[in-house]
Amino acid sequence: MNMPPIVSPQDWQAAREELLVKEKEVVRARDALAAQRRRMPRMAVEKDYAFEGPDGPVSLLDLFAGRRQLVVYRFFFEPGVAAWPESGCRGCSFMADQVGHLAHLNARDTTLVHVSRAPQADIERYRTRMGWQIPWYTITDDFDVDFGVDEWHGTNVFYREDDGQISRTYFIDKRGDEALGTPWSYLDITALGRQETWEDSPEGYPQTEPYVWWNLHDEYDDPTVHAAALSEVTNSQRGAKSQLS
Repeated sequence: MNMPPIVSPQDWQAAREELLVKEKEVVRARDALAAQRRRMPRMAVEKDYAFEGPDGPVSLLDLFAGRRQLVVYRFFFEPGVAAWPESGCRGCSFMADQVGHLAHLNARDTTLVHVSRAPQADIERYRTRMGWQIPWYTITDDFDVDFGVDEWHGTNVFYREDDGQISRTYFIDKRGDEALGTPWSYLDITALGRQETWEDSPEGYPQTEPYVWWNLHDEYDDPTVHAAALSEVTNSQRGAKSQLS
């Protein structure tokens, strides 16, 4: 391989700082893009979609699990997919493997689910084999056709009003999906974002101080403001002067 040269620590640091300028530009451009997503017009969902869950029939509204936002990934696991019924799409399975702990998303009033056309018995068998905890439902109508995921994978995002009205707020597919997996990546494509005070969001959007809402994934049932997150000691530990901030 034609590898780059070996240089001194000083030259390596200089090269790294040169690239850091571009990395900061990418981070800020990503934040600006997420801010634009929060200002996207919404599309009303007019049809009543039906799914099959482990406990029986459920609606699109049920998939929210009482939360404000819903992220739905169309997972190709069904007749016609290679290796059916023993396994699902390799790319979709790769995606599922990189999903972070759902408690952090849930703490931001956001639910993530998978949907496929496979029967629940097959879904549960494959989910158990792979060790995934993501709720997974069976499509029973035209949901996949109506939301652009009948012939390709994709991630749809929805928002629920207090009266139960659902709107579609965003959609990502193709290579856009490959960057998803962390709680941050999912929150950045939602209508409300990360809901932290530093974000550029429309007036009235829910926001709290960064860091203070973060919790251990098994302690969100008893949430408390992480006051120590704002202390000087913690400030230094989390890298307040991070060069990528």
